[in-house]
Amino acid sequence: MKEIFFSITLFCYFLATLIHFLFLGLRRNLLLFIAMVTVVVGFICHTTALIFISFETGHGPYTNFFEYMAFFPWTIVLIYLIVEFRYRIKDLGSFVIPLAFLMLAYSKLLPEEVSPSTNVLRFWATLHYTLSFLGYAAFALTFGAGLMYMIQERQLKSKKPGSFYYRLPSLELLDNLNHRLISIGFPLFTLGFVTGSIWIGKIKGDYLSWDPVKTLPLIITWMIYAALFIGRITVGWRRRRAALGAIIGFFLIIITYWMHVN
Repeated sequence: MKEIFFSITLFCYFLATLIHFLFLGLRRNLLLFIAMVTVVVGFICHTTALIFISFETGHGPYTNFFEYMAFFPWTIVLIYLIVEFRYRIKDLGSFVIPLAFLMLAYSKLLPEEVSPSTNVLRFWATLHYTLSFLGYAAFALTFGAGLMYMIQERQLKSKKPGSFYYRLPSLELLDNLNHRLISIGFPLFTLGFVTGSIWIGKIKGDYLSWDPVKTLPLIITWMIYAALFIGRITVGWRRRRAALGAIIGFFLIIITYWMHVN
């Protein structure tokens, strides 16, 4: 059954991606409504598929690369839906849903191995991955908002702004959204880091027994988002600097994520 729900989810995210792109060009509210309904249907099917995986394996979707790549886009769509219903940023889906679709499509190419774990390890692993992925998902949306900001700023500085200038949100709105998402993602990411250390400690008996090659990029990523989070409060880091930092930070997340699962 999970294969059926995954296939429906993949189709829905693909269709939503196409419709969002059409909306960018045609600006028809009906297209946006259809895209949102398609995303919601896909998210429901995605949730159902993950529940089937949990029932089959006896644990959450966090023990192998396939499950990571199936769970990560779920958290991205979850945070996206919350942000969309709160802020109504019409074009955000055009920059976020394609990312979720590509991740889920890639998961279909991966082997579905199952790794056993004890109850204690399962508890800390659940906390670690849930908090981390929710933080990653918030950062994925800052990536989308950052791209929109950079495009809009370039349009604003040009002598003849293109069509995107009249279609994307204002720089102020994108900057505020970036800050709010980092304010959510950074604490979650930090808690994921801490619970991950405890989880490693339970496995190896040493809470500091990290692989430096894999951990260093993670620490650098944490420092970037810490600078964005604290810098805005203390020295007013915002606008272009914040948008660029969010884009760079998310690229580092992808690199770190890849290193951890390989």
